[in-house]
Amino acid sequence: MRLKCPLCGERDRREFYYSGAADYLSRPEAGAAPAAWDDYLHNRDNPAGVTRDLWYHEQGCAQWLVVTRNTVTHEITAVELVAGRAAE
Repeated sequence: MRLKCPLCGERDRREFYYSGAADYLSRPEAGAAPAAWDDYLHNRDNPAGVTRDLWYHEQGCAQWLVVTRNTVTHEITAVELVAGRAAE
């Protein structure tokens, strides 16, 4: 798989570190029940279709990226810098 970094251009995915989903994890509040922390740390969805993931360009520009990709077709439809995004 190849990712097109907005700063460095097209690169092999081995230059990047995958960090997980970009949109749906929210850290439990301090003092939350152990079950909430267990769910946060260990349970993840494995969707078939379009996902938005965080990737770190470890062997390049050292930027965090949001990659929109289809897990079924392996098509990458967007790569954005996290630093350039407005707070959501």
